[in-house]
Amino acid sequence: MNFIYSDSNKRYYTLDYFYKHKFNSKVSKISLNANFTCPNIDGTKGYGGCAYCASGSGTFGGNKNKPLIEQFYDIKKVEDHKWPNAKYIAYFQANSNTYGSTPYLKSIYEPFLNIKDVVGISIATRSDCITKETLDYLENLNKKTFLTIELGLQTVNPKTNDYLNRKESLEEFENMVYELHKRNIFIVVHIINGLPGETKDDMLNTVKYLNKLPIDGIKIHMLCILKKTKLGIDYLNKPFHILTKEEYIDILCEQLELLNENIVIERISADPDPKELIEPSWVIKKFDVMNTLDKEMKKRNIYQGDKKNS
Repeated sequence: MNFIYSDSNKRYYTLDYFYKHKFNSKVSKISLNANFTCPNIDGTKGYGGCAYCASGSGTFGGNKNKPLIEQFYDIKKVEDHKWPNAKYIAYFQANSNTYGSTPYLKSIYEPFLNIKDVVGISIATRSDCITKETLDYLENLNKKTFLTIELGLQTVNPKTNDYLNRKESLEEFENMVYELHKRNIFIVVHIINGLPGETKDDMLNTVKYLNKLPIDGIKIHMLCILKKTKLGIDYLNKPFHILTKEEYIDILCEQLELLNENIVIERISADPDPKELIEPSWVIKKFDVMNTLDKEMKKRNIYQGDKKNS
């Protein structure tokens, strides 16, 4: 028996499968850094960013000192060697990429509409960084390309949210999911497993909560303790439990069993810079994590969505 959204050994709905069936091609996301900030960095809501945030996530994406188009082609040149006939998605990853005026957003997104083989734009942001005017613009942009909006949730546990210094409420997040859904925009949500003090039930409850919302995709991260973050400082001063690979795989299996089968799994682990990582070291071997998950799901004979009504 094969999973309904799989043509391989995968027992969950992979992003690769989704892209291949939507675009009839391999699709690669090219991460870009548009030098955005965030209301939790610039003082509007807080300073320093979220507790796990490495310099405001500014280390992600392309070289922020280069123009966006140059960043894109630098990375595309490398990707072309791996996948010569691939299509591309311009991925605005670093910080909150809707945190600006509509004219400015147009100036950074729309040049990518004219690049050959770019089939979509993906924008990582926060729910509190999307105004009514921005929503109207995104609705229009979605008519011109395949638009994805990525929202960070991380957890539904309010105590954990407070500790992480996220300064963003569950109500804000949920309202924005419905606003984006009304405009037929593809929605991806980020969650983190292994946050300090959280139990397995907390992590499963986050997935149960998302099952009730009209989201299209999910990115599941293992908590990474990074240098120069509040979480990193806290951990070095007073170490807390970090999930082992075995514990993480066990939680992943149960989360995937619960998760609606039509939600695309865009990521099942973190992908940190090894030079910035304090713990856990096992996340660096990303393909080992993926292979271990495949083996464990086969061993348990489970598929995504098996227990979605639990």
